[in-house]
Amino acid sequence: MENSIDLNAIKSKQQTAWASGDYAVIGTTLQIVGESLAEACDVCCDELVLDVAAGNGNASLAAARRGCKVTSTDYVEALLERGAERARADHLNVQFQTADAENLPFANSSYDVVLSTFGVMFTPDHAKAAAELLRVCRPGGRIGLANWTPDGFIGQVFKTLGRHLPPPAGVQPPSRWGVVSHLETLFGPSAKSITATPIMFNFRYRSAAHFIEVFRTWYGPVHKAFAALPAESAATLEADLTALLNRMNRAGDKSLVVPSEYLEIVITRN
Repeated sequence: MENSIDLNAIKSKQQTAWASGDYAVIGTTLQIVGESLAEACDVCCDELVLDVAAGNGNASLAAARRGCKVTSTDYVEALLERGAERARADHLNVQFQTADAENLPFANSSYDVVLSTFGVMFTPDHAKAAAELLRVCRPGGRIGLANWTPDGFIGQVFKTLGRHLPPPAGVQPPSRWGVVSHLETLFGPSAKSITATPIMFNFRYRSAAHFIEVFRTWYGPVHKAFAALPAESAATLEADLTALLNRMNRAGDKSLVVPSEYLEIVITRN
């Protein structure tokens, strides 16, 4: 049963995983997702915007570029500093604050728009995280999410990792946030409307080997998976990821371009 699972212990392990490597190396390549989400949410100048599980700040920067008053949050402090470096470089006014997506330190109805790009979907307690997004969003405000789908490339990467290092029993996979019926369960009773648009993000690397080198060095979950496996098992994981990458590569032998489906979600709060 879910109530017998130590979600705090799982969260602690996740936090350690995301703090390993340097997600910002990957995050900066995803900036277009934040820009698209800001447009989908139709953010307006001077609106109060909260970016939850912001990583190195893609959605935060996108909203700030549109004149919003932005607070960028994550539970990995080092990632917030990387976001702050980017904000300073672009002369953008963004506030940064360490915060847990499942226990946000903000008042009820305090933001016009609440955003998360590939962030809140990784919380272990889906219902609690969704309730927090709803709580801090004002009535009539918008919640904008970008979530990887189960059948898309990143969803398949996590399924591949799970075959080698099974996730804790009873914990819902992050990719459930990329399923419309799950979103309706989490947000439906409090939502005036939910729109979900499938979009492809293209991962662009030199080769499958190049992608794996970058992700096993810098992307926390992949980095920790390889570190946890003995050499023979790590080699098998590498072979499985290589096969997945080559199967989904649309660039042929000249390069690696792998489309990965995600849902761009806009929820209007009652």
